[in-house]
Amino acid sequence: MEREVRNKYADESQVRGTIGFFDSGIGGVSVVREFRRLRPEAAVYYIADWEHCPYGGKPESLVRERAHDLTRMLVSRGCQVVVVACNTATALAIDSLRTAFDVPFVGMEPAVKPAAMHSKSGVVGILATEGTFHGRLFKETSARFADRARIVTAVGRGFVERVESGDVDSTQTEAVVREAIQPLLDAGADHLVLGCTHYPFLKTVIRKVAGPDIVIVDPSLPVALRAAELLDQALAAGGGRP
Repeated sequence: MEREVRNKYADESQVRGTIGFFDSGIGGVSVVREFRRLRPEAAVYYIADWEHCPYGGKPESLVRERAHDLTRMLVSRGCQVVVVACNTATALAIDSLRTAFDVPFVGMEPAVKPAAMHSKSGVVGILATEGTFHGRLFKETSARFADRARIVTAVGRGFVERVESGDVDSTQTEAVVREAIQPLLDAGADHLVLGCTHYPFLKTVIRKVAGPDIVIVDPSLPVALRAAELLDQALAAGGGRP
């Protein structure tokens, strides 16, 4: 069952622009909270597809079908921009979404570029889901920066479930995180890229396991900045409020 949340205004005349976000669960909130700081006057719709959470490991056809269904719901509510606030859904569905719908989309992809450009050890660790690693975006981006850094990967098994249950700092969660990231640290990674919108909720325990010298790369703010830019463009083209 999907759950939809919309921010409320006492005076709807204050609203400037309407934007939609979706994810399999609460992970996309990590992007929404950055967007809200940038554009507090925008109306925000957020859909969490809890019935099918997590998307990582689900059949590609199912993820694509759900992405289209959720986008249809957001567009029907007047969203001028849609943010696919899920790395797996971006990897498996954003190309078909852009073909099917006449609205701008913002997707997620592991931030390989900034990590590779700034790595001193020459090794970058990527934490993501199976679906993200199998997607075109990750493969193309990794290949593009392969000459700048060695890319090592790990699936954050159990990460999404921990976040969805609200268990983000227990000893059990720390053990789950350690099992995933220790091989990346052992390989010499000095940057850890969070390739799933749920993972920023585990940043405190990731920092505890990784130590103070490892750079944790969270793409939430750059994605929110791009979403704000596209919403401004849509408003300029449309002449104000939807």
